[in-house]
Amino acid sequence: MLRVDHLAKFFDAQEHLIARSRANVKAVDDISFSVSKGSVFGLVGESGCGKSTTARLILKLLNPTAGKVYFDGKDVYGLKPGELQKMRRDIQMIFQDPYSSLNPRWRIGQILTEPLDTHNIGTRDERRQKVKQILETVGLRDEDTQKYAHEFSGGQRQRIGIARALITNPKFVICDEPISALDVSIQAQIINLLKELQLKFQLTYLFITHDLRVVRFLCDNVGVMYLGKIVEVGSTKAIFANPHHPYSQALFSAIPHPDPFTEKEELTIEGDVPSPLNPPSGCRFHTRCPFVMDICSQEEPLLKSVGEDHQCACHLY
Repeated sequence: MLRVDHLAKFFDAQEHLIARSRANVKAVDDISFSVSKGSVFGLVGESGCGKSTTARLILKLLNPTAGKVYFDGKDVYGLKPGELQKMRRDIQMIFQDPYSSLNPRWRIGQILTEPLDTHNIGTRDERRQKVKQILETVGLRDEDTQKYAHEFSGGQRQRIGIARALITNPKFVICDEPISALDVSIQAQIINLLKELQLKFQLTYLFITHDLRVVRFLCDNVGVMYLGKIVEVGSTKAIFANPHHPYSQALFSAIPHPDPFTEKEELTIEGDVPSPLNPPSGCRFHTRCPFVMDICSQEEPLLKSVGEDHQCACHLY
């Protein structure tokens, strides 16, 4: 359903205030992956690695520096304005912060009706009925249409965000860390709701998160990002069973175990993430990698197959 080919996004930045020299922030740098219909693809990594920028590039909320995005076989960046609007009916997004993504001046009924008005879906009565149905689907009441966003809890606001994303009957939904701003108890409710809706409406998700426990529960495939690059990609089962890249190994070893008496070997990463203004040569992880070799600083590793449904970009393999 979705294919990302060699996608890149560089932002202009002023590197030195006095010299006024220009530099590029390499937020996303030559990444490729695909998402099959009806599946959930997880995109994980540290904050600032380029996950949310990737989501905005897929929706063409940002113009790419290089690369292509194909949705249902069509080049997203080659679409005319009318075709792009039609595509956006099929691709919706659930944002990270449910409060800032909802218009504080509008009642919930107006917020949920706007996508239907924009895409000219149904008559006035049909739109009213659709709003009522989608609120019931996400666990809210019809009376809530008269309230404003500030009158709801964080979990309820995220349910409204989910309702707004689903009201156009999309094929593909991008979930940009939809639970990170919520309490743990509410997170479980939202994850279960997303899973239920995915099965009910046969949705395809791109799920962006840094919570690997959620990835294990929800995702069929996963891509691990580091400093604008995808360093490992494959089926969730394969990567969780045997992560190959040292960065992936460190991420998975940090997952808490419910039994405090269970001993587990942890791989510690030292140092800070390098600046995307001046990323390291060769492998971008080599400055923090415990297994670094001479070739790591000289040559950039390519994604290569390390097993069935499993690819890794590391000179160790």
